[in-house]
Amino acid sequence: MAPEGSPTDVAQLVAEHHAVVYRYAYRLTGSAADAEDLTQQAFLIAHQKGWQVREAESVRNWLFTVLRNCFLKANQKRRPVPAASLQLNLDSIPEAPPEQQEIDPQQLQAALDELSPPYRLVLAMFYFEGLAYREIAEQLKLPIGTVMSRLARAKSHLRASLFQLGGESPAEIEKKGTPRTPTRRG
Repeated sequence: MAPEGSPTDVAQLVAEHHAVVYRYAYRLTGSAADAEDLTQQAFLIAHQKGWQVREAESVRNWLFTVLRNCFLKANQKRRPVPAASLQLNLDSIPEAPPEQQEIDPQQLQAALDELSPPYRLVLAMFYFEGLAYREIAEQLKLPIGTVMSRLARAKSHLRASLFQLGGESPAEIEKKGTPRTPTRRG
């Protein structure tokens, strides 16, 4: 990267990475307005601290980390949703989606919006950033078991929502109570 505060570098960063950073922000927030704000905040920090990136190949990952940290800071102020609301009957959900079934992006976003931010974040880090369980655990400073559990529950909820497999929504489960169910790793 060039010296701190160089507007051409920020313009180049925005030109090259805006679309992918915005998509990630949208998946995390579920709202176009919030995603725009989060994306803008990430690029503002890139403008201020872009000199910290030493290798041009790592700019995209650095932007993802900045975006994720901005998302986490914004969500620290919100009241957490109890994890018990995500207890699903995992035995009724198949491991793989049916072949030849396309996923509607709006339906995907609606299913993601039903997840609380900690579950949505772990899912986005796993699929969007391509991070392993251990990397997610290290970056979020969580036990690896917590990451695995959150990811399994989030995946199960998405399978149930997207493929209408008769799974219960988090709200339905919360109304009934929170029966203990075994979780799968994956």
